[in-house]
Amino acid sequence: MRKHPRIAIVTVSDRVTRGEYEDLGGPAVRAALERAIAAPWDPVQVTVPDDIDEICAALIALADRDGCALIVTTGGTGPAERDVTPEATRVVCARELPGLGEAMRAASVPGVPTAMLSRQTAGIRGRSLIVNVPGSPHGAVECLEVVLPAVVHCVALVGGGRLELSGGGGHPHD
Repeated sequence: MRKHPRIAIVTVSDRVTRGEYEDLGGPAVRAALERAIAAPWDPVQVTVPDDIDEICAALIALADRDGCALIVTTGGTGPAERDVTPEATRVVCARELPGLGEAMRAASVPGVPTAMLSRQTAGIRGRSLIVNVPGSPHGAVECLEVVLPAVVHCVALVGGGRLELSGGGGHPHD
């Protein structure tokens, strides 16, 4: 058994995968998690193109093989044809948790009216929680921060381990 829960950050981007664009969303998500989670955790960072089969394969490997308690994807949540991260998440998850996506959009729309076009969602695969956040660093961090207390609680409920938020928040009810 691992000492610390694993958390994966998956950047979904054709341009980042091809080396045409620097990954800004993935590092922003990791930094936000490092600030927010007090207990030790092991990061796993992956980059995949905007391809449903490759996204599905990465999510399955991270959940089933690598045992990640939490998998946060960044990118691929918009309305463009190649934005297929929510579809991949739905394919690999046994249960969807649409309330997390709804909460993220509700928090983002007042500052960014086009945030209502974002299609992020979340779901459970085995003992892993998969959460989609936007690709922009600001949007990714803002959305993650909104749902993090619920995310920490959900990870515990599905048996993914105990993540402790800085400041003592996010403790699941035993």
